[in-house]
Amino acid sequence: MRKLIFTSFLISLIILNSAFTPDKTASQLSLKEKVSVQVNCIAFYNNENFFDTIHQNNVNDYEYTPTGAMKWNTQKYMAKLEHMSYAISKIGLDYCTGGVSLIGLSEIENRSVLEDIIKQPALAKRQLQIVHYDGIDRRGVDVALLYNPRQFTVSNSKSYRLYMPNDTAFRTRDQLMVSGYLLGEKVHIIVNHWPSRLGGEEASRHKRNAAAGLTRSIVDSLFKVDPKAKIIVMGDLNDDPFNESCAKVLGAKKEINEVKEKELYNTLWKTLDMGVGSLAYNDQWNMFDQIIISTELTHADRSKLRFWKAEVFNRSFLTQQEGRYKGTPIRTHSGGVWTNGYSDHYPTMIYLLKEAK
Repeated sequence: MRKLIFTSFLISLIILNSAFTPDKTASQLSLKEKVSVQVNCIAFYNNENFFDTIHQNNVNDYEYTPTGAMKWNTQKYMAKLEHMSYAISKIGLDYCTGGVSLIGLSEIENRSVLEDIIKQPALAKRQLQIVHYDGIDRRGVDVALLYNPRQFTVSNSKSYRLYMPNDTAFRTRDQLMVSGYLLGEKVHIIVNHWPSRLGGEEASRHKRNAAAGLTRSIVDSLFKVDPKAKIIVMGDLNDDPFNESCAKVLGAKKEINEVKEKELYNTLWKTLDMGVGSLAYNDQWNMFDQIIISTELTHADRSKLRFWKAEVFNRSFLTQQEGRYKGTPIRTHSGGVWTNGYSDHYPTMIYLLKEAK
């Protein structure tokens, strides 16, 4: 978190972005008038098959063991730890000297992997804390939340399981809800990894619609307690912002000025419209890694937490620099071959601002 001093020039840029609208317009501010704000970065990152090397009972993780197809050994695991911790350490540094306040993760096998990540040299000094529950995904991967305890205080957490009444064999990632206080304001984070498109987008659509329905029910339960709840839905949704699960079932809107009380705004829809995505497939960019926020984070005055901007963290060190996949994320594996990369997804992030007293 960092305090920034915004002059009228920078405030005018924020107004053009329809974000942190001050009480006065830029033209009404004198050049000497300044607004000091605190900046927090909230992020999400799919870590692409981050398994340890040990087989876990009741899950199909054999592929990521030393004798499995990926020959996943200690050397590769340590390299992955170094890479992912380094990537996480760099997110948000443009405006926040302490990096991310909160980051949701997916495709993490277990708590041991999370503990190993936060102990790496790139992150150890931040003393990040973990919120994680073991789920029932067939491969054993879960979602989790890492947070900086100097910036966020957890008050409650709960894991929600998705059931398909007509498919008793169905098993996917649980949805994680974490409530706590950021800059003195209560915030609710819902971390997701919705069912994949295995079998095709259309054939698997009903599963993601069901996952979106569960997320919406969590959101509505929070609104029932507090109609002005500050909610951040994040995750690899395996759908784009315009797909039915996101736009209709979850109801996340594209235009910030159309978001009314107890509604949601998709912070990255317009980013995808500009041709920027979080992952690439068949030479096409997708924005599966989304961050969606509730009304109160879009329309609050500058004395409260408020959305500023969103971006895809597509830095060069995370990007393939040559070859067929030039310009896309450097994967851990490509065609079954270890490429010693990071992830097939880029992190996504938002910045929240609050006037500093």
